Amino acid sequence: MTDGAELTRLTARNAVRLLEAGEVTPLDLIDAAAARIAEVEPAVNALPTLCLDRARKAAMRLEARPGKGGPGWLAGLPVAIKDLMDVAGVRTTYASPIYANHIPETSHPLVERLEDKGALIVAKSNTPEFGAGGNTYNEVFGKTRNPWNTSLTPGGSSGGAAVALATGEVWLAHGSDHGGSLRGPAAHTSVVGMRPSPGRVTRGTVNNLYSPSSVEGPMARNVPDLALFLDAMAGQCPRDPMTRPAPDRSFVGTVDAALADKKSWWPKRVAFSADLGGVAPVSKAVRGVLADAVRRFETLGLPVEEACPEMGGIGEAFQILRAMIFVVNHAERLKTHRELIKQDVVWNTEKGLALTPEEIAWAERERAAFYRRVSSFFETYDLLLLPVTVLPPYDVNKTRIDGVDGVTFDNYIAASMTTSSITLTGCPSLSLPAGFSEDGRPVGLQVVGRPHDDAGLLAAAALLEDMTGLADRLPIDPREGPTID
Repeated sequence: MTDGAELTRLTARNAVRLLEAGEVTPLDLIDAAAARIAEVEPAVNALPTLCLDRARKAAMRLEARPGKGGPGWLAGLPVAIKDLMDVAGVRTTYASPIYANHIPETSHPLVERLEDKGALIVAKSNTPEFGAGGNTYNEVFGKTRNPWNTSLTPGGSSGGAAVALATGEVWLAHGSDHGGSLRGPAAHTSVVGMRPSPGRVTRGTVNNLYSPSSVEGPMARNVPDLALFLDAMAGQCPRDPMTRPAPDRSFVGTVDAALADKKSWWPKRVAFSADLGGVAPVSKAVRGVLADAVRRFETLGLPVEEACPEMGGIGEAFQILRAMIFVVNHAERLKTHRELIKQDVVWNTEKGLALTPEEIAWAERERAAFYRRVSSFFETYDLLLLPVTVLPPYDVNKTRIDGVDGVTFDNYIAASMTTSSITLTGCPSLSLPAGFSEDGRPVGLQVVGRPHDDAGLLAAAALLEDMTGLADRLPIDPREGPTID
């Protein structure tokens, strides 16, 4: 098999099988990816920085290495890295004019791990400045467009990664998630994005060293591929004290076991809420698609109950805790480069600087109380199903969601309640394609697993994905369409 177009349509796992069998070479896949990138990039702007020559050199070194295998072995598979993460010798801007010409000398520990597992970095994916925002645009590279309708946004902040997958530019893509930055773009482009449990994947040496809020994670076109990429990412890292060893059983092994013996892995009790128990405004379009998906699950033998943990004040608590993280990450930059930083980042940092100790203490107590309620909830239920986004993809020129069905949001974070609340639980969660609105916009279903049970979440998601049959629709060619708010 040497036809480039045929290669780009392969799943990641099938591509790795061909690599291991010697039926294709890493250079074949790099060439296929390069051709596809050249074909679709003018329409979507997902991968603004390429490093194909670096990948080719790495491929030659990889082929000269003694054979290697094991969980997460990628065998020379091209992947994309989000432009918030350093790759040695490759322009890495963090989507900010401050770092427009920054070329790091060393790679992030996760990049080092992936390359050791046989990944070949072919490109950096586009993101909002410093990863802040639900629409992928910045002053360095411009807008990334949704391939299902190029007039619409792919979401953010891992929008470039999601689009690169949906269009077949790469087989796997790295992303990161704080308030929903993996899950939202996956929902908007009909791919799969997973927010792993904190500590599952190294963050390197970050300034918020012991915060569980921001994580790195995998994105793919289907759940088995997602499991493969998480196997490549997972493991203990001496530079991140929150990390822990990879599980004894690979995530791929768990997913394969679930698909081979569905009856044994079938969830017993599944909860669903279309609006987090009435506290999150969610559009009729999203509600309709998710209601259809739930009915389909029930028809196929998966009973779903209307239930949700009590949310309390977790939305306000998230905004306070997020603002504190922005102070740690950006307060010094505001002193030196304020005029070069977008207003959302300035606002979020200044919000943190204005907080009182009492407000911060309340938010921490609220997070702890919410976690206790969620932990008790999962003593009854195996899974919690929720919306990922409050709207389907919207106008690519809008910098944020202003409101939903008559409810107005006073800041850009308020629209992320469906995902940011789950961030504070520490539970693993992912976005799974659920279907399309009447006007053809993708909608994702958020699947939340028990605390620390990344493997169980992936197994259940693989079973749900098998019911929907949506993974086979990718990759797609970019499509023009009307602007929709």
